[in-house]
Amino acid sequence: MARKPGPRPNGIGPDPVPVINTTPLIDLMLVLIVMFIVAVPVATHKVPLDLPQGSPRPADRAVHRIDLDAAGALFWDGRPIPPSALAPLLARMAADPAAPELHIAAHAETRYERVDETLAAIRRSGITRMGFVGNERFAAALDR
Repeated sequence: MARKPGPRPNGIGPDPVPVINTTPLIDLMLVLIVMFIVAVPVATHKVPLDLPQGSPRPADRAVHRIDLDAAGALFWDGRPIPPSALAPLLARMAADPAAPELHIAAHAETRYERVDETLAAIRRSGITRMGFVGNERFAAALDR
C-alpha cells in the first residue's frame, strides 16, 4: 500500500522525492554532438583512387602532364586549356593503346576544390596510370 504524501512519522518535514540530476548528462551529450559535428565531415570527404604500386615506368612510355596554377587554371603538357577541354583530352589518352602515363602537378596555393575536380575527371575517364609530381618541394614545409 502506497503512502500518501504528508508529514513523516517523526514529524520533521514532508517525505523526500527522488530526483535525478540530469545536468551532467546533458553536458556530456552536447560535448559528444560537437565532436561528431567536427569529425564526420573530415572522415567522409575523399576521392577514392587506385594508385599503382611497383617499379618505375619504362623510358619509352609517353607521358602527359596536367599542371594547376595558383588560380586553378589548367595546363596540358604546358599549354593552357579551358576546363571543358580536359574531359576530351583524358578520353583520348585513355583510348590510346600505348597506355601513356599522366603526371599531375599542382601549385601550393591551388584550392583543393579545383584539384579534387581534376582528380574526379581523371577517375571518370578511366585512366589508371597516374602519378603526382613535384611533391618534393613540400617536404621542407612538412619537416618544420
